[in-house]
Parts: sequence; structure tokens; C-alpha cells
Amino acid sequence: MIPKAAQWKKDRVGQLEEIIKSEGVIGIVDISGVPATNMLDMRANLRDGMTATMAKKTLIRRAWENAGLDSNHLETLLDGVVQPMLVHSDQYNAFQLYAELDKTRQGRAAKDGETAPTDIIVEEGETEFAPGPIVGELGAVGIPAKIDKGKVVIQKTVTIVEAGNPIEGDLGMMLSKLGINPIEIGLILSGVVEEGTVLSADSLNLDLDGLRTDIITAMSGAFNLACNVSWFTKETMPTLISKASSEAFNVAVEAGISNEKTIPVFISRAQGRALALAGHLDSSALDDELAGMLGAAAASAVVVADAPSEEAVDAAEETTEEVEEEEEGGFGGLGDLFG
Repeated sequence: MIPKAAQWKKDRVGQLEEIIKSEGVIGIVDISGVPATNMLDMRANLRDGMTATMAKKTLIRRAWENAGLDSNHLETLLDGVVQPMLVHSDQYNAFQLYAELDKTRQGRAAKDGETAPTDIIVEEGETEFAPGPIVGELGAVGIPAKIDKGKVVIQKTVTIVEAGNPIEGDLGMMLSKLGINPIEIGLILSGVVEEGTVLSADSLNLDLDGLRTDIITAMSGAFNLACNVSWFTKETMPTLISKASSEAFNVAVEAGISNEKTIPVFISRAQGRALALAGHLDSSALDDELAGMLGAAAASAVVVADAPSEEAVDAAEETTEEVEEEEEGGFGGLGDLFG
């Protein structure tokens, strides 16, 4: 006679099946090694928008099969998992779900025989311990210590356990006293299934700040390239139009094309050249208005040159020749330039 499944198991399979069929992201978390008190705190700190349901592998497999999903996907998620917990979210994508669960990671003291996940290093320096038996206890587990000026001091930095080696005896307890809890626990995601695609935890572990910086750098480079090759888009159009307007203005000025924007430049240039020329003439050749303008320009100058540069003299001579030619044609005097 085949024994009937307990009703609670049927209920749990039905509950799991309903979760698995729901829209959103489904993942498997390994909660092995997480103490019950830590588990309660971690689940309490999870944000709204996700569910976490503990169940045995056999029940998860049955629910997965009943939901009609690919069993190979589930076996990929369960690979290496000791004590699974099914998580689901219809508000987070796979990367956001990983980031939320990753916040639950924390360290705990190592137990006798557990494997060091990384090199365990004890740094040189003072401790919070008062002088006493602790010095001998530290020395017994290979941590060199001494009493110095009334404090227990670690004499030198030591790698007490290398990655992959077992943490033996009372070492885990002594490390915990020093504030070193090398065994990482938390709601560690093994992988997810999103829209029929299996994503491993490694592919979900992104440096979001670094990724954001890379995206900004790439966008900036693409924008500069688009502007340099005059690629018109809604993003580059304002910059390209501004650049074209500036270049057109410069061409118009150099070509002597007169319009409402270039005329003020031409007038300013002419006025500056006239003042430069007038500055080399005898004061008797200047009218009152022009003399006043020269005096104002001299008063506002920050640097006064002892002698004009060769370029200024050449420019003045050229301007003088132009003025003489204009005077022959009926020019009324230098003051007329500013009338």
C-alpha cells in the first residue's frame, strides 16, 4: 500500500505552485548556516514587494513540475544549495532582487572545522582587552600578543588562516573577540528565473556605481563623436546649431559682411583703430570730443606701454594713409568718426 502524502505537504506544494506560476522573478536562496535569530531579523528587514518561502527540495521540485516549468532550470538554481528558500517578486527585476537580498549579508563567528572563505588576517596594534589571561589565550591560537603600557597589543600582522583551510579549535572564538567574524551568512541568492531565462548569482552581482559611471562616460563619448561628425539627433541638434551659428558669425566678421550682429563688431573695431591712430597725432590735430575720448581711454587702461609696438605703429600708419585718402574725398576730420 502506497502511503498517502500528508495534507500539510499538499498544502505547501499548492502554495509553492501558486507562487511559481505568478508573474515576476523567481529565485532560490540558500539559508544553510543562518541561525534562527538572524533569519528572523533578515526576513523582517526585507522590503515589501517580495515573498520568501522555506521548503524542502522535494516539495519545490513537485510544485515546479506541477507549474509546468523546465525542471533543468530548477536544478540549475538548486545546484550547491543545502537548505533552499523560494523567493518571488513582481516589483523587482532580477538585478534589483539580488541587490535587496545582498543587503542581508553579515558575518558570524567561525565554528571548529569550518573553512575559511578568504585569508583571515589579524592586524598589528592595540586591542580593547585589559591585561590578563587573554594574552596567553591569543598566543595559544597563534596570535602574538603582549602587554604594552597597560594594554594588550598584537605584536605583528599575521595571516592566521589561509583561504580554504579549516578554522580549528578555539581560534574562531578568539577571532570573534577581536571583532573578526569570517563566516558570511545571509539570504544569499543562488540564481533566478526571469521570463524563462536562468541568471546565475555571478551575473547579477553588478557594481552599480561603476556601471553608472561607465554609462555616463560612454554617453559623453558618443555625444562628442556625434557632434564632431555632425550627426543630427534631438540631443546633438542644439549643440550643432549653436556651433554652426558661431562659425557663421566668425566667417561673416572676417568677410566683412554687414548685418545686425556684425555691424556692432565693425563699429567697435573701427573705433578702436581710430583711437589708436589718434593717440599718435599731435594734440592740436584733435577736437575736444576726440581728446576727451582719448583721456577716458587712458584713465581706464590697466597697463600703459612706454612705446607702441611695431604692429600698432604699422596699423596706425596704414590707417593714416586711409584717412588721408578719405580726407581728399571730402572727409570732415577725425571727429566725424565719432559723430
